[in-house]
Amino acid sequence: MKQSISRRNWLKSSFLAMGSLSLAPSLALAAKENLHSYHPKSRLKEYIPAFSYDEARLVAKLNANENPYGPSPKVVKAISESVSSGNRYGHGEAKILIEMIAEKEGVTPEHIMMGPGSSDLLEKTAFVQFMEGGNIVSADPAYMSIMRTAQALGATWKPTPLTLDYQHDLDAMAKEVDSDTKLVYVCNPNNPTGSITDPSKLKAFCSKTSEKVPVFVDEAYLEFLDDPEANSVVGLVAEGKDVIVARTFSKIHGMAGLRIGYIVAQPERIKSITSKVRSTMGLCVTSLNGAIASMSEQSFLANCRKMNTECREYTASEISSLGYDIIPSNTSFMIFPIAMEGQPFLKGMYDEGVGVRVFNIDDKPWCRVSMGTMGEMQQFVETFKKITA
Repeated sequence: MKQSISRRNWLKSSFLAMGSLSLAPSLALAAKENLHSYHPKSRLKEYIPAFSYDEARLVAKLNANENPYGPSPKVVKAISESVSSGNRYGHGEAKILIEMIAEKEGVTPEHIMMGPGSSDLLEKTAFVQFMEGGNIVSADPAYMSIMRTAQALGATWKPTPLTLDYQHDLDAMAKEVDSDTKLVYVCNPNNPTGSITDPSKLKAFCSKTSEKVPVFVDEAYLEFLDDPEANSVVGLVAEGKDVIVARTFSKIHGMAGLRIGYIVAQPERIKSITSKVRSTMGLCVTSLNGAIASMSEQSFLANCRKMNTECREYTASEISSLGYDIIPSNTSFMIFPIAMEGQPFLKGMYDEGVGVRVFNIDDKPWCRVSMGTMGEMQQFVETFKKITA
């Protein structure tokens, strides 16, 4: 059984490969660096830039996990051709897309709900589940969208540290589920760590836990894996389990600014949400046509996956060679601890035109860099060397 990461173990494992690099600032110092805390208990905080910058002037925008290659030419064509239909609602196109998704996921259209991105669906689920309080169980660190919404509605968050190899501690999470738990959230692959949890263990956990409480599995980055289907829990929905699976067109499909996502869940669970909030009404006809076109762009998606892997391996090799310990990533980003104060590092990177994110985890700064083109990643490496020299 894997041991949960204690504060000391996390710091130890984080800096194993950093050699003589100096330790990062203390909490007292970090507090002066314009940190945004997601929750008093959270081990994850973010450095908000304490300086002005023009994002349009970035030569390498590597701060938002966007696909630098998309949308595909066929998607652009489909969107362009559908602009003239902008005077009409997109309900018909939404029906077509839902049917395509249902066939892909092996469920009926009644198992699908669309939304403007998966984050929107995370938040809508939170609004429905936590209208009367309760608690939500998740890993820590994790993608915080659904937890923030739940807390804003009066729910409490029960964070569980990742294991030493950065997987979800499923045994510990199961123990946190109680009579007040309204939802269990799993982000797999996880953001911001980029790590993956063993699929067989996760499926067993979801199957058992969903008998007590719904389990929401966020698979936004699933398609960056070589074998996404083998790592998905969506099959549990077809088996009748109370599992909610989220996917998005924002990542590998390259449609982050076009806002299309969906969840797969039991029809009763879908109805519990759509009876309170709109679904396809929030989608525009152009984005829907783009998503329909992207569904058949398997060669484009495979090429994006290949280039993402090449850039990720190059960047990991270069940064590791400098003595930094990178969490092995299965996504379009990677994260690693840095050996200088977070705010000066962030400003130095932005001053050179390279946008990244910096998080504070257990009082130490970590750089999360999204994968861009190979040229952008080479720019990141050179800039990183300059700033940290």
